[in-house]
Formats: sequence, structure tokens, C-alpha cells
Amino acid sequence: MASIRAGVIGVGHLGYHHARHYAAMPHADLIGIVDTDPDKAAKAAQDFNTRAYPDAAALIADGVEAVSVATPTTTHFEIALQFIEAGVHVLVEKPVAATVAEAERLTAAAARRGVTLQVGHIERFNGAVMAVFDHFHEPRFIECHRLSPFPMRGADVSVVLDLMIHDLDIVLAMDASEVLSLDAAGVPVFSQSEDIANVRLRFASGCVANLTSSRVSVDRMRKIRIFAENAYVSTDYSAQEVLVYRKKPGPLPPDGNPMEHIIIEPLPVLKDEPLKLELGAFIACVREGGRPVVSGEDGVRAMRLAQQVMDFIREHS
Repeated sequence: MASIRAGVIGVGHLGYHHARHYAAMPHADLIGIVDTDPDKAAKAAQDFNTRAYPDAAALIADGVEAVSVATPTTTHFEIALQFIEAGVHVLVEKPVAATVAEAERLTAAAARRGVTLQVGHIERFNGAVMAVFDHFHEPRFIECHRLSPFPMRGADVSVVLDLMIHDLDIVLAMDASEVLSLDAAGVPVFSQSEDIANVRLRFASGCVANLTSSRVSVDRMRKIRIFAENAYVSTDYSAQEVLVYRKKPGPLPPDGNPMEHIIIEPLPVLKDEPLKLELGAFIACVREGGRPVVSGEDGVRAMRLAQQVMDFIREHS
């Protein structure tokens, strides 16, 4: 099968790396990029030996088959829909759109046109997260922390949509049961919307998840802790490491230190660049068919929960 003719819309901080990976991918041919900033467009085109197009319509007219949309969240719907309606497969960065209604319309359009719609929840391709999904099921308690300094991008939306939505997506993938209740708090610091947020979720399965996200932290942290039957799992997204804590088999000795009966084992982790794996999975879906790892429906479900969190915060502030 011939290489997929790929393009990138938006070559800022993240979109530039989309272009980098497509340019190096054996089954993709980066035919062009689009950006409203002529200097960014020219640099990316030169760096990756491709063409800068004036707009999305020109890229469509030149026969692009698959495209990454890496523009500000508020533009996702209009841009992604234009490509979907033209029969082009789309990977749209998270969140899939600025509102639930827009996300639902994109998903419905992709289903009607028969094209792939993948959402860029990149943590699903983090080696540590993939290892956890491979080895652990039916969590009882999940705790997520995602903290960072204030960004120079992404602050056009709440931290719930900017950062927390990554962990909402992962938690929903770990426990597919209904969310029975949530309790949330959040405050704006530098933005018009929340810069710090916390939510506690209770699922029908009995699992409880506690998520904290901040974009006004001095230090960076991206960790998830999972309590499952007979095991505690600590996952570091940044280091792509997973440590599993288990009780040794058999009874405790009468006068022993219980902590000496805990085994700490690392899980084997595939350490590769998550964005490279994400884009590779997208191109594979385009070439071979099948459901994306993070489908449009997955993106909508995460968006719905994120909206419920934001609504709760604003109604109770």
C-alpha cells in the first residue's frame, strides 16, 4: 500500500513535532503544513522538506488523506469538520473540541463520512500507562496529579480541559462503569477560567478517583497511583516508570516489621516517544481500518465528564 499523504494544521509547539514525525514515518508522506504565522509555516516547511499551504482548502485540493489538527482548542471544530466533510482522516489534539456539542457533531460527521477520527490523548501512548493497562484491571482507588508552571499556550480554556482531561480520559478507560457522583473545586489565578482544579469521582463499580490539576505550580508532576486488589501501583508519566508494591505471600511473622514483607517490583515499560507512537497508530488506522486507541467517542466521553466538572465548580463557587 502506498504511503498516506499527511498534513499538519498548526505548527506551533506541538504541531511542529507532528510534522517532524510524519516526515520520518515510513508509511506517511508529509505533503504539507498550514499555519496562520508565515514564519512558523516557512520554518516547518524548510525543516521537513515539505510545502507550506495558504489554508486548509488548498491542502484538501492537493489530495491530503490524513491530517493532524494542532491548533488552539477553540478552532478545532471548524477546522476538523472541514477535513472530515472532505473525506480526510483526522487526528485532532485534545480536547477534541471546545464544547460537548461540537465534539458530538465531529464524531457524528466522521461516522457518516466513514473516516477515522482520533483524539490526541497522548498519555494513552505513554509506556508507563500502557504497562498499567496491560497488567492491572478493576482498580479500587485512583489518584492523579498533573501539575505544571503557567503555560504560554492552552490557557484559552479551563485547566480541566487543558490538563485534567488527560487523566479523566485515562480514568474512564480504566473503569468503564457509570460515574455516580462527583465533587469538585477550582479557582482561577491568572486566567478567566480555572487554573487549579480537583475532582473526586465515584463509579458504579465502587472505584473512587481523585484528580488534581494545576498550571500555576512551581514544580512539574505527572503521576498516577492505583490501588488494586493486593497491589499498589505508582506510575510516573515523565520518567515512564511503574513500581508495583505487593505483600509477600504467607502470614506475617509474630514480631516482624510488616514493611519488610512488601515486595517492590518495576514493570517492564516500552520507552519510546509517545507522540511517535500516537501518530503511528493513527496512520495504521487510516491504512488498515479499525477503531483508534482513542476514538472520537472516547474524546466525547472525556469532554462530557470535563464539562460536568467545570459546571460543578462554577455552580458551587
